Amino acid sequence: MLNIPALEKLVHELSRLPGIGPKTAQRLAYYVLKSKDTYPAQLTEALLRVQTEVHTCTECFNYTDRTICKYCDDSHRNSEILCLVEEPSDISRIESSGAFRGRYHVLHGVISPLEGITAKDLKINELMKKIDAGVAGEKTTIKEVIFAFDADLEGDTTALYLTKILQGKGLKISRIAHGIPMGSDIDFIDDRTMGRALDNRVEL
Repeated sequence: MLNIPALEKLVHELSRLPGIGPKTAQRLAYYVLKSKDTYPAQLTEALLRVQTEVHTCTECFNYTDRTICKYCDDSHRNSEILCLVEEPSDISRIESSGAFRGRYHVLHGVISPLEGITAKDLKINELMKKIDAGVAGEKTTIKEVIFAFDADLEGDTTALYLTKILQGKGLKISRIAHGIPMGSDIDFIDDRTMGRALDNRVEL
C-alpha cells in the first residue's frame, strides 16, 4: 500500500484502463507526479476535450467529432456492403488493410451472458432499422452484411444471434475468415485456430 490516499486513488483509476495492471498503473502514477509541472494539466485538457468534442456518429456509431464520421461521409464507399464490428477501434484495423471499401456499423460490444451483456445493450435495433430502411427504399439497399468479430465464444454467440434475426431479409451474410496468420509456423498453432483454418479453407 502507498498510504497516500490521493496517489492510491490515481493508481486505482489508471489500473481500470484495459491492459493496465497494478504495477503499470503505479509506474504511470509516479510518472504523473514526476512531471507534475506540465503533464497533469496537459492530460486533463486532453481528457476534457475528448469528453466534450468526441461523440458517436449518428449513422454507424463510430467515434467522431463531426455529425457523421469520415467513413459515412465518403461518397465513394459501397453502401450495399455493411461491415459489423464490436468496437470503433476495430474500424482502424480493417481500414489499415486497404481491403474494404464498404460501410460500417459499430455494435459497441458483443453478447456476453457472463458479463450481463445482452442484445438489448448493443446497437442491434439501430442495425435492423438501417437494413429495413433499405428494404423499404428509404435508403440504399444493403445486400451483404459482414461480421468482423473476434474468434471467441462471445463473437460466435453474437454472430449466431445476428444470423438468426437477419434471415429472411434477402441478405448475403458472411464472416471474416479465421485461421493461421500469415508467416506463422504451423507447429505452434493451437487446436482451435487449426480447426478454424480447416473450416475456412479455400479452393486453389
